[in-house]
Amino acid sequence: MHLDHDEEDYNLSLSKFESMLKTNKVFFFDSEEFEEIILHYLDMGKATLAKKALKLGLEQHPKSTGLKLVQVEMLVYDDKLDQAEKLLNELYAIEPTNEEIFIQKANIYSKRDQHEKAVAFLKEALKFTEDFADVYNLIGMEYLFMDNLELAKENFIKCLEEDFEDQSALYNVVYCFEFLDQNQEAIDYLKTYVDRNPYSEIAWHQSGRLYYGLKEYESAATCFELATYIDEEFVGAYMERGKALERLKRYEEAIDSYNRTIELDDPTSYALLRIGKCYEKLGNKVEALKFFNKTVHEDPLLDKGWIAITDFYVRQKNFQKALYYVNKALAIDDQNRLYWKRYATINKAMDHFEEAEFGYRKAIEFGDYQLDTWLFWVDIMLIMGEFNNAILTLIQASEYFPDDYEIEYRLAGFHMLLNEEEKGNFHLSNGLRINFKHHTIIKDMFPTVWNREAVREYISKYKKP
Repeated sequence: MHLDHDEEDYNLSLSKFESMLKTNKVFFFDSEEFEEIILHYLDMGKATLAKKALKLGLEQHPKSTGLKLVQVEMLVYDDKLDQAEKLLNELYAIEPTNEEIFIQKANIYSKRDQHEKAVAFLKEALKFTEDFADVYNLIGMEYLFMDNLELAKENFIKCLEEDFEDQSALYNVVYCFEFLDQNQEAIDYLKTYVDRNPYSEIAWHQSGRLYYGLKEYESAATCFELATYIDEEFVGAYMERGKALERLKRYEEAIDSYNRTIELDDPTSYALLRIGKCYEKLGNKVEALKFFNKTVHEDPLLDKGWIAITDFYVRQKNFQKALYYVNKALAIDDQNRLYWKRYATINKAMDHFEEAEFGYRKAIEFGDYQLDTWLFWVDIMLIMGEFNNAILTLIQASEYFPDDYEIEYRLAGFHMLLNEEEKGNFHLSNGLRINFKHHTIIKDMFPTVWNREAVREYISKYKKP
């Protein structure tokens, strides 16, 4: 309901109104000025001043439909829906072709979660409005509330046919396509859209996102680049282009794109991390490490930064340095399962078995239920001779991974080490049934068990029809 006033006149009206409040003098404003003043204060979140302006406006213009519609907005804002509806019914009796009455009726029913009725009123508004784009947009939103994405999409498209520069409708159309898993259809739609509006950086950016989702990285990079040509300060497009270029192994160009985001805005830990990763891919270890360190300095809580540094040193087999950094990370967040798993892996590589066992235990305690974590943990227990604890751990793991041959073969091995032949044979039989080919786990992990003639005979018999 905002009216197009000259900005200077608009500011003058506001100054005049605020002067009136300070001096208690009564100045005259036309009804449209009051509407602008009220809506300005509502936009600013100054409801008390908006109500004062509305009261004065209605005193000066008691028959103004525009002001009464603003009053309806304020009643709806205050959740006084019955009062708002009563006032709208009175206005409808006077102006039955005023589309704003139907729009506000729809707003009330939307607030009551009666979205079908809201749509019905908005369709009535279409018969009288000159602003079709706005009404189609509102209908689209109601269908979103009803989770009817097809009809929502249809109405947002109609909105864009009326006003192809409506950015919120454009975002909503793409959202609907994506939610409906229609990424290719979304790309096709955006192609027709940019034919009409080729300088829409939003459309090019959204096209890039969709191509990226379809793993068409060359097309994605091109779309993001076009978005940056239109808006040279489009930070998001530079960031997304960097990601696409990384996928294409064009690391130097990706670094340039990420650096552009840092030039335009405060450096983000994500951009710094990606630059470090690109330098590492290029074999420039000095620059890679420099940017990994910048990442954790920028955001010490970003686990990906600490993991990048730790993994960097692990790849160099510099386990002492890797352990130093993972300990720094744990000092900041000692409940991060990713840190604990690396702590365990590094200590295992250094033959620090007690520390490794502790690390795997903590990783699982904080939610790392991946199979390899369970298996690494029990393999450390095997080295440490903790056979009973290993069995209990494997039984716990089997709750997450029932009928897994790696668990069954290990259970067989541990039971046989404890001379529990019946239990050992039971799990050995399970392992052979699930995956005969990998029965060599027994040979590799439990050589003393494998050397038992009874075990080899049991396996041999299993092979026979």
